[in-house]
Amino acid sequence: MNARLASLQVLQQIVQQGQNLDNALESVIPQLEQARDQGLLQHLCYGVMRWYPQLEFLLARLLHKPLKKKDTDLRLLLLLGLYQLRFTRIPAHAAVDETVALTQRLNKPWARGMVNAVLRNYTRRQADLEQRLEQDPPARSAHPPWLLTALQQAWPDHWPAIVEANNTQAPMSLRVNGRHGSRDAYIKRLLDAGLEARPAAHTESGVILAEPCPVEQLPDFATGDVSVQDGAAQLAATLLDAQPDERVLDACAAPGGKSAHLLERQPELQELIALDLDAARLQRVQENLTRLQLTATLIAGDAAQPDSWWDGQPFDRILLDAPCSASGVIRRHPDIKLHRRQSDIAALATTQHAMLLALWPLLKPGGTLLYATCSVLPEENRQQVERFLAAENSARHVPLATGWGHPLSTGQQILPGEDEMDGFYYARLVKTS
Repeated sequence: MNARLASLQVLQQIVQQGQNLDNALESVIPQLEQARDQGLLQHLCYGVMRWYPQLEFLLARLLHKPLKKKDTDLRLLLLLGLYQLRFTRIPAHAAVDETVALTQRLNKPWARGMVNAVLRNYTRRQADLEQRLEQDPPARSAHPPWLLTALQQAWPDHWPAIVEANNTQAPMSLRVNGRHGSRDAYIKRLLDAGLEARPAAHTESGVILAEPCPVEQLPDFATGDVSVQDGAAQLAATLLDAQPDERVLDACAAPGGKSAHLLERQPELQELIALDLDAARLQRVQENLTRLQLTATLIAGDAAQPDSWWDGQPFDRILLDAPCSASGVIRRHPDIKLHRRQSDIAALATTQHAMLLALWPLLKPGGTLLYATCSVLPEENRQQVERFLAAENSARHVPLATGWGHPLSTGQQILPGEDEMDGFYYARLVKTS
């Protein structure tokens, strides 16, 4: 299978079957005929998802009549062709010819003329279409209307920068395992391997690569010297600041990056419990811990229903990295623009509140709960914490003394792209005696 046909299969899995981009890619990559096609596959799929709202806007103005639902594969094929014409250096004639040729692989040879006409019409009308696109705010921003409005309301002074960051490729960020060596020493090893790198701002162990690369190229990745993790996510272990002999709960732990960092940073914990609702996702946690030569207690359970899994022994510290809209990590997961709905936000906020209420009794007096999301929406962040504080008299908000992000009435917000980090929210809550 060549890269363009594989790209079309990935897009079909995302749009028609609701899969996320990363899982769809993993299922198709083994089918590639040549290893070098993998880079093109990822480039095309991430690109179409990143600019999906713009491509849909253009296609609607190029079709004489909408395609039937049974021809969703042709719609995606046209989006793939438009992406190549608009955003890549692939010669126009090659992009058109390769896209048209795929109609045969779809067993729809009757569509050759239509696909050819639409793509060539775009090349003729590009200037006019670009002008019309600029006059449509959601299309211009490449964000669904509801999300663009939400960002504008939440961040009236910052939404243009958020949109711009969401539409760019995130850097590849690493976390050096401090038990195996220093960050400076690992950066030197990267340079010796021909990989340019620099320290990640505000982190103890973070590194940013000048160019992404397969993890197999990272020195001693297989033996646990380094992990892939964004700088904002690395702040969790520092802010929780677990101490020797403490019992720690990482709720919603999969895929395990924060659990591993907590153990790397404090190897003398009494116990770390990594909890996740999805038993299959806990396997990923175990794989990460095994590679890093770390040990934790893994439990499959619902953080909002601790009676089904808690042993009655309280925790000194709890990390609640709550399920959220993921609106702060769109640059890494652009299919969020397609999958997320406005109605999801209220449902997620309800889940988050239930988790906070359920986990709070598990915390010792004087203990710390760190609430975190990879969202930039106040309903999931500041408003969520304020709602909890109003409901729980024993909870006290402790401001974060940091040099990053935006201090809020409760908690602190990092916006996407700031200091090369993902969008993240943190709030520290202490239980009074």
